[in-house]
Parts: sequence; C-alpha cells; structure tokens
Amino acid sequence: MHKLWAPWRVKYIAQLRNDSPKRECVFCKIAAEKKDKKNYIVVRTKHAFSVLNIYPYNTGHLLIVPCRHVKDWVRLSHEERDDLFDLLGSMKRLLDKILKPGGYNIGMNLGRIAGAGFPGHVHIHLVPRWGGDVNFMPIIGNTKVISHSLKTVFHQLQDAYQKRH
Repeated sequence: MHKLWAPWRVKYIAQLRNDSPKRECVFCKIAAEKKDKKNYIVVRTKHAFSVLNIYPYNTGHLLIVPCRHVKDWVRLSHEERDDLFDLLGSMKRLLDKILKPGGYNIGMNLGRIAGAGFPGHVHIHLVPRWGGDVNFMPIIGNTKVISHSLKTVFHQLQDAYQKRH
C-alpha cells in the first residue's frame, strides 16, 4: 500500500479533534456573521451559500452549504435540496468560465468516519481539476501548490456571478 504524507494538514486536523457538542459550527458562524468578503462567501441564495475552502485541495475548491444546520442532505426539504444543487451547478459553471478546469471532483462526506471534517453540517465539495495538478511537490517538497490566492479567485467568482445576475 502506498502512503501520501500530508503534514501541512496537521493544523486542520488538530482543529477537528475537539468533538465537544459545544464546538461552534464554522458554517453557521460564517453565515450569521454576514461578512461575506472576509469569509470568502461567494454567493448566498435563499437556502444555501457557496464559500471558498480556506484549506483547499486545489485552486477554486468551493463548499456548497445549506443554510440550515443539518447533518445529512436527505434531511433537507425538497426546496432546500433544489436550491443547494442549483447553486452547485451555478458555481460549476462559474468555475468553468473563470478557471477552465479539465474536470471536477464533487462529493459529500457524511459522518466523521467517512471523512467529514464538520459532520454536523452537510456540505458539498466542488474541486476543480487540471491535468498536471498532482505532481511531485507534495511528495518531495511536502508542499501542495495552490496556483491562485483565495482573494483572487473570490473576486473573480463574485465579479462573474454579478455579471450573470
């Protein structure tokens, strides 16, 4: 079995060790703050919002999050699910236009055992992919290269969204 060492993620993992029920939900917190620029919230809809992942797997890694704190997408109403998946499609189209990726990884991790970093609040990962985006750097240099800043991608996505709506 091969192993990929990713020591740069230890800061993120350490934050997840606190399983206290008192632990504040990061998604509920940033949604309530109404500081979209500071929190990299790209778009808000009636039942969902899109936010750049501050620990991205790749440039443009977005999280599509329902506004309601629920741990499984099947617990969302039809209206909430439709809004969530419509926003997913809208964000994919924006990433297609702005970053022109060759493909995507799209998925949900339901429950801590499945890898959910925030198991109490379901969210969808939308990760753009390009040929050559996985290279020797993580293995040799213990570094994942993210080619665009969060701030740059945030502004590009917001500008493109505003032009479309």
